[in-house]
Amino acid sequence: MAKMNMLQAINQALALEMERNQQMLVFGEDVGHFGGVFRATSGLQDKFGKARCFNTPLTEQGIAGFANGLASNGMTPVAEIQFADYIFPAFDQIVNESAKFRYRSGNQFSVGGLTIRTPYGGGIAGGHYHSQSPEAYFTQVAGLKVVVPRNAYQAKGLLLSSIRDANPVIFFEPKRLYRASVNDVPEDDYTLPLGVAEVVQEGSDITVLAWGAQVGVIEQAAEMAKEQGISCEIIDLRTLAPWDIDTVAKSVTKTGRLIVSHEAPLTGGFAGEIAATIQQECFLYLESPIMRVCGLDTPYPLVHEKEYMPDATKVFEAIKASVNF
Repeated sequence: MAKMNMLQAINQALALEMERNQQMLVFGEDVGHFGGVFRATSGLQDKFGKARCFNTPLTEQGIAGFANGLASNGMTPVAEIQFADYIFPAFDQIVNESAKFRYRSGNQFSVGGLTIRTPYGGGIAGGHYHSQSPEAYFTQVAGLKVVVPRNAYQAKGLLLSSIRDANPVIFFEPKRLYRASVNDVPEDDYTLPLGVAEVVQEGSDITVLAWGAQVGVIEQAAEMAKEQGISCEIIDLRTLAPWDIDTVAKSVTKTGRLIVSHEAPLTGGFAGEIAATIQQECFLYLESPIMRVCGLDTPYPLVHEKEYMPDATKVFEAIKASVNF
């Protein structure tokens, strides 16, 4: 075990897999000698050469298309989109090509070795072009997996699982935790299961669910609620597609209440899908309406970032309202 931040854990995961799998390539804007804008790929080009870790032109559609071509020919491409806000030019390649490649060929061809890494979310005063959380856009697309880690330990294990998965994976990394999240992380190889949520803390009064950096926020809110005598069960969803309905439904059946929190805007956010599914699965067990604590239905602001973000106080107020309903 070693103390690592999330960037170091991601870098180590990439290096371990490149050593294990000679077919793996890492590429994106400035990921070569520079190591990417956040330095997640630092040292990989020096260790594995320019043929396996290299810069691409500044074209996200080209990065995704190139990755599709590599993966369809048996390679294991790990492509970096510099910010999740920039993934939209690649949307057509990801949604209409990556996701449908196996289906449209009747399982004759696949891009299952493809992983797209991208930093997402706010909290770094990045304004409206460097702070968005677009994960929900991809959860509607059959053929893609969507994964979001909450800390360094989770990031390494989930990234290794994503790269080895037989399906294309979008791996969203909470950028404000890159250096803030420090954990004991095994230095050797390990994986964490995709499609399986984790009960981070057991409780009896209410279930509070999030993913990525927002898990830390709901943990803070749960501590505030504990002082009021409210016992919170905390769940990290980890994988949004496919998401772990059984674990969440089991928890809500026990507590009778659910709050879902994410940074993305309320309207069309993935919390709505969770709420709809859980009210269908757990309707007779619910003691109060399912609540969502999310970002605002506005462009992501620069000056008013604090007002936009769903912080611990907002989640705490929702917990109290749900329990006292």
